[in-house]
Amino acid sequence: MTAAAAAAPVVVVGAGAAGLMAAISAAEAGSPVLVLERTRDGGRKILISGGGRCNVLPSVSAPQRYVTSSSRNTLRRLLDSWPLAEQRRFFERDLGIPLALEPGSGKLFPRSNRARDVRDRLVAYAADRGVVFRFDTLVTGLERMPATGSWRVTVAGAAAISARAVILATGGLSVPQTGSDGTGLRIAASLGHAIHDTYPALTPLTCEPPRHAKLAGVSLPVTIEAGTGRDRLVASGGFLFTHRGYSGPAVLDVSHIAVRGPHAGADRPELRVRWTALDRDGWDAEIRSAGSRRLASLVRQHLPQRLADALLAETGIPPDTQAAQLRRGDRARLLELLTGYPLPWTGSEGYRKAEVTGGGVALEEVDPRTLESRRHPGLFLCGEMLDAFGPIGGYNFLWAWSTGRAAGRGAASRASA
Repeated sequence: MTAAAAAAPVVVVGAGAAGLMAAISAAEAGSPVLVLERTRDGGRKILISGGGRCNVLPSVSAPQRYVTSSSRNTLRRLLDSWPLAEQRRFFERDLGIPLALEPGSGKLFPRSNRARDVRDRLVAYAADRGVVFRFDTLVTGLERMPATGSWRVTVAGAAAISARAVILATGGLSVPQTGSDGTGLRIAASLGHAIHDTYPALTPLTCEPPRHAKLAGVSLPVTIEAGTGRDRLVASGGFLFTHRGYSGPAVLDVSHIAVRGPHAGADRPELRVRWTALDRDGWDAEIRSAGSRRLASLVRQHLPQRLADALLAETGIPPDTQAAQLRRGDRARLLELLTGYPLPWTGSEGYRKAEVTGGGVALEEVDPRTLESRRHPGLFLCGEMLDAFGPIGGYNFLWAWSTGRAAGRGAASRASA
């Protein structure tokens, strides 16, 4: 190894959640670190997450809720490498960002409810530990230099950079206006890494023509069942009618089931919605005990009025019908729409509004202890570009912090070897 290569820094490509944590971890392990970020300030997804509040962490880890086409054992090992309780201590004790549990949701937000506090503190904490940032810098490629064991990082409009270790933390393809354009995935593929097909995940669904456009703005907690067999998924949470289709946590959490089917050439999966906590038997009992009460009044008691009226209109049952007057067939039709409504959908909002990218670099391509590439010594991969994502609720930040820390420590160890 030449003296120049030995002195070269760890280069982190991307200053998002995983990249910032990787830079901090490598610097704390004693390595000089240079971060290359294509935007002018970094951490754009941190800023927009949680409606500008930043859902830093979930209150439970729940590795079983993550989605991957790779090894689930590797996924679990990566999440377990930095336990949730230790991550919370890092944010509260080391970064000085007190977190508060949101009642009912299990989400941990900064007490300030300001995502900018999280992004700015991460950047400042990294800088305090000697990390150097170069913003407005577009990385165009990587090349390993066998003679020195170093990496050559090419950037647009500037001289190439030599590095002993490189961490790719460029994110996936979701919300491209934040700087996520798939650069890291393209570089990884060019270097021979196996990439599972990518697709937008945690994204709103659409219906064309927009059958429920008149219900736009109506929201309520629901349970959605998506798919069948091994791909069957049930999610509960908020549901929102939009002008183009449907959004809300419950929709986002099952959207990958909807998106992946047509993406892989399969039939469009069916989605069924239970609009209230009452199941079929519960609603049947409600209707049978309502006597002379009008159906419209009964259904509106449990549902927003506009939705209640729309469901009754679909059954063709006059809203002033008394519960006791319902014929058996009409009751069956109403129970189906209340507890297993077939949600019409034709597509999704895609990467433009997707919170994460499904698919990515196969987990088998990296060492689960260090996240070093199994194909190229000195190259590390972390965050959203890996083949794993979690549900709504801070789980994807948990993944970013865990994998970023492991990659940072691994890169620092490689750089000092």
